[in-house]
Amino acid sequence: MSSIKELTRLMQELDDQLGVCMRCGMCQAVCPLFAETGLESDVARGKLALLEGLVQELFKDPRGVQERLNKCLLCGSCAANCPSGVSVMEIFIKARVILTGFMGLSPAKKVILRGVLSQPEIFDSMVEWGSKFQKIFTRPANECIGTSCARFVSPLLSNRHFKPLAPVPFHRMIPYLNTDPGRSGIKVALYVGCLIDKIFPDIAQDVIDVLNHHGVGIFMPEGQGCCGIPAISSGDAVTFNSLVRHNLEIFDAEKFDYLVTSCATCTSTIKGIWPMMVDKDSGYVKTRVEKIAQKTLDINQFLVSKIGLENVKLDDHVDPVNVTYHDPCHLKKSLGVFAEPRSLIKANPGYRLQEMPESDWCCGLGGSFNLQYYELSAKIGKLKLNNIKASGCHVVATGCPACMLQISDMLSKSGDNIIVKHPVEIYKEFILP
Repeated sequence: MSSIKELTRLMQELDDQLGVCMRCGMCQAVCPLFAETGLESDVARGKLALLEGLVQELFKDPRGVQERLNKCLLCGSCAANCPSGVSVMEIFIKARVILTGFMGLSPAKKVILRGVLSQPEIFDSMVEWGSKFQKIFTRPANECIGTSCARFVSPLLSNRHFKPLAPVPFHRMIPYLNTDPGRSGIKVALYVGCLIDKIFPDIAQDVIDVLNHHGVGIFMPEGQGCCGIPAISSGDAVTFNSLVRHNLEIFDAEKFDYLVTSCATCTSTIKGIWPMMVDKDSGYVKTRVEKIAQKTLDINQFLVSKIGLENVKLDDHVDPVNVTYHDPCHLKKSLGVFAEPRSLIKANPGYRLQEMPESDWCCGLGGSFNLQYYELSAKIGKLKLNNIKASGCHVVATGCPACMLQISDMLSKSGDNIIVKHPVEIYKEFILP
């Protein structure tokens, strides 16, 4: 359990922030969960009303409060569109920490988060073993998209089409990098991220190839851990702080101008949630977190704003491939990054960008939400699927590997052969064919 001092501090902060909400209901119009259920308890306004009586509810029905609070995608749509500027994401995350501090973690989450995720070496080893044996339990589902499905009846996987674990994770391909700046005069720290490392290692390789091409020095330390978003979204501040400290230590070993990632969720976590939720008792850690957060950029944003893209006029003889773009919530709504990924796509004359309807509507993954509420997650995902198909595209791009998983699932189950790519992959095809 968290310390009484820490819980008291978080409760006071919640009290101060909850008073900002005017109960106007604007969050209803943009909440993807409310659009499916129509329940007031599923929208931000309903959850905020519940949290106003959190102290009393903690003793009356703590599990009920936790269930209603966890039924949220944490997509940030409500916060991005709130006329009163309520810090909804911050409130929900702090409330989850308070509830977990009061009730403790479930045995399963304690094993997963504190026994595995908090220890990068153990986490890496377990995933590598999983990749070796996954073919026993899975079979190919859609060859074009590269998805698999469960070979046997499984409570967790039976209804899903998923991207399998990479045969070799990226940290085994290239364990360490430390190169000097080239013609750009810039050196970056490269934060790979769990999904890129373990499921999409080709994206990490493309990032390195693009950075090398532009003369950017790269520092990529060994032993990178998770950014901590699974832990803190489960209310586990202990594992979160442990992972933040671990990553700070390994990145402190070298000087760099920016920290870049190709994962929208990792970017928003390091820039926004690290400073917001890091252990306040250590001023030194807080200072280091704020410093690295200020240097952190999404890879699309870095290439456009700090380097500059190569671009050529479309050859009249080239028949471009139609591509559409899905805005990850953590990029557009949390960080305001939406033009830059499109710039990377447009830089490649072999592609024609066709905007889909509601490109910034949440895809419905929401991390652990997808595991706990898969039917709801899939319903929201089908709306994204229909919008993708409405664009008439052959390729759908997005800057978030988690969104790539959800979109791949929806496309694969519908039998569509639309390829899912990261904007960096499309840009790399042009500059390094």
